[in-house]
Amino acid sequence: MSINLYYIYSYRTVCYFISEWMNTHQEEKDKGYERLEHPPGEAQVDFGVMEAVQDGEIVDIHALVMTFPHSNAGFAVPLPAENQECFLHGLNILFKQVGGVPKRIRIDNLTPAVKKKRTKNEEAQLTDEFVQFQHYYGFDVQVCNPRSGHEKGNVENKVGYIRYNFFTSAPIMDSYEGLTDQLFHKLEADRNRIHYAKNVRIEDLWQEERDYLLALPEKPYPVFKEHLVKVNKYNEVKVDQTLVHVPKGGNYSQLQMILTWDQLKIVSPNGEILLDDYRPYMKKRKALPWLSIIKTWIHKPRVVEYSRYNKYLPGRIKEFLLVDNLIIRRKRLEALASLLVSHDMKKINEEFYELIAQDKLPSDNNPYEVDWSKYDSLAPREEAVN
Repeated sequence: MSINLYYIYSYRTVCYFISEWMNTHQEEKDKGYERLEHPPGEAQVDFGVMEAVQDGEIVDIHALVMTFPHSNAGFAVPLPAENQECFLHGLNILFKQVGGVPKRIRIDNLTPAVKKKRTKNEEAQLTDEFVQFQHYYGFDVQVCNPRSGHEKGNVENKVGYIRYNFFTSAPIMDSYEGLTDQLFHKLEADRNRIHYAKNVRIEDLWQEERDYLLALPEKPYPVFKEHLVKVNKYNEVKVDQTLVHVPKGGNYSQLQMILTWDQLKIVSPNGEILLDDYRPYMKKRKALPWLSIIKTWIHKPRVVEYSRYNKYLPGRIKEFLLVDNLIIRRKRLEALASLLVSHDMKKINEEFYELIAQDKLPSDNNPYEVDWSKYDSLAPREEAVN
């Protein structure tokens, strides 16, 4: 006689059993990180978002940062976006600043460089354009594992260091090239400090590490992208998620669009340049909250000359506000606050003299407290003719 035994358990009981079995029958993983060695001549690269001020308005800066963990030397270039043209253009500038090419560059899964992330079974796949760039300069690439920021911790720390030391107060920029020079000289001076672990100046370590770099080619890699586009019925084409008007674009079935990191050019099939302009993101700005700033100054007029926003004031407005008499200063701040309800600061500065003439800004008949009679006495006078 045979006996069949059936055991009935709940789903939750089975789950508990499996979990307990796995915990007791599998080797526990070591959750600690491995301390990495950093050979000379190898670099890490990453982006960091910061802010600058141009023409009194806030500009988002995408700083491409390159570090050399062996010496802890850092370099950075400000860019308007993180697309492929900006990324490769930024690397060109960084190679020039460095004076050579790193033997190996470690990156995370940056979209301009990586088209398919690394998996357990496959290595990461690089974009065709980045592979061509890599072959031109001859460096190796190492792509970090997804969600493994510690694998490029040196550059992530450097991004934070640059943000908190050089962008605490948004720097004033006249152009990306000018801000690039500012950053280069600041980071160059920063290398005079002592390395956090080696008790040697970073600059001394960097001069030794430079000997391990690859030589630069005679010319930088040409960075641009071109493809065929069609305009819509309004003669518009989409660039950087923005519709751009192309004069006479509807006269052609296809147009050639050429993009560099900062400019776009649209050419007809017969070679006529229909549009040559900056890319839309080059004109993207955010206004400073001037109304709330001015309202704060009204209650504390003495702080105007010490405020962190003082350096962003347009020249005429700054001179207008920085009078010694605090009663007059408050009066002018109140008038400026009233105007900011319907005008922006840039417009007020441009129409400054007209607004004074219209009594929309209190001039006290002498806004700069200058004795104009002294200037009049210097003017040549013509003799009356009988």
